Amino acid sequence: MAFFDTVAIVGVGLMGGSIGLALRKERMARHVIGIGRRIEQLRQAENRGAVTEATTDLRQGVATANLVVVCTPVDLVPEYVAAAAKACKPETIITDVGSTKAAIVAACDKALADSKGLWASFVGSHPLAGRERTGVEFAREDLFQGRTTVITPTEETREEAAAKVEAFWQGLGSKVVRMTPAEHDISIAATSHLPHLVASALAAATPADLLTLTASGWADTTRIASGDIELWRQIFLDNRVNTLKALTPFETVLSELRQALESADGAALARLLQQGKRIRDTVGS
Repeated sequence: MAFFDTVAIVGVGLMGGSIGLALRKERMARHVIGIGRRIEQLRQAENRGAVTEATTDLRQGVATANLVVVCTPVDLVPEYVAAAAKACKPETIITDVGSTKAAIVAACDKALADSKGLWASFVGSHPLAGRERTGVEFAREDLFQGRTTVITPTEETREEAAAKVEAFWQGLGSKVVRMTPAEHDISIAATSHLPHLVASALAAATPADLLTLTASGWADTTRIASGDIELWRQIFLDNRVNTLKALTPFETVLSELRQALESADGAALARLLQQGKRIRDTVGS
């Protein structure tokens, strides 16, 4: 039996398309409705089997949904959550996939609080999965398998809604962790946003005439720099304070590496390299 009768996905790109493919593979929903602004992208999602039907009308798309998943850039999430909440049933649950949470959750909680219980419930989510390419053509049904998803219920969140969102992500193959929105943003600044900043900096600092000499080390380290620029611009601005804080320990280690090289201090160099290796090895492949 399907976990949900109808799931509506707002924004059927990489993340939304992967959710749709996984929902249909696991038979977790009878109907998967894709909602977007461009009909050609929605048709592509239908052709890939990510959705069972599609519409450019948000109100129509969410009207019968039990669950709405907003997969838009972070700066648009509150707007779409508020609009969806007004158009769907009061028992509907809304979640998102945004890479930042504090500002999103605060805005969504405020919008729904103003409804005095007449609108749907919101639970923030962030699946720690993705690819450097965007678009439904890159969607994968196994994108969330074995990956961690953070959900960020607050004091305003009904436990029933949080439990259903947790079960939803588990059904897609995720390991679910609960955090506060603030805890999420502090942690993800160090483990996701800083790495993207560093990858972009390394790629930007590489002279164009040396690119023919790059190999797997450069390619692996800079892969995520190919991510969507507008998406990451919004993420960095939204989590600017925490990303700046995460830069400090990185700059400290980089400075120590520079000092070790300048003084030809092999022992210090080995110690720093060993520290990095030890931490990386604990994660595995």
